[in-house]
Amino acid sequence: MCRNIRPLNNFEPPASSEEVSAAALQYVRKVAGTTKPSAANQAAFDAAVAEIAHTTRHLLDSLVTTAPPKSREVEAAKARARAELRYGR
Repeated sequence: MCRNIRPLNNFEPPASSEEVSAAALQYVRKVAGTTKPSAANQAAFDAAVAEIAHTTRHLLDSLVTTAPPKSREVEAAKARARAELRYGR
């Protein structure tokens, strides 16, 4: 999995459209092997991002869980703690 794509399910407040679009963009960049497509491929690249963002939003809206919603602040603190251990800051 691309390290820049973060889990988006079961957060309070729910994932925003910007977060879903950013995840879709990272996915398409990874699959395409480029961060900036050529002019000839730009339309296909943009269409793929829009389609994946739409599908991702549909998935997130359809998922059901009994777990309590996660806090973005708590999850960010956990990520910082893991980074400190990994990089020794």
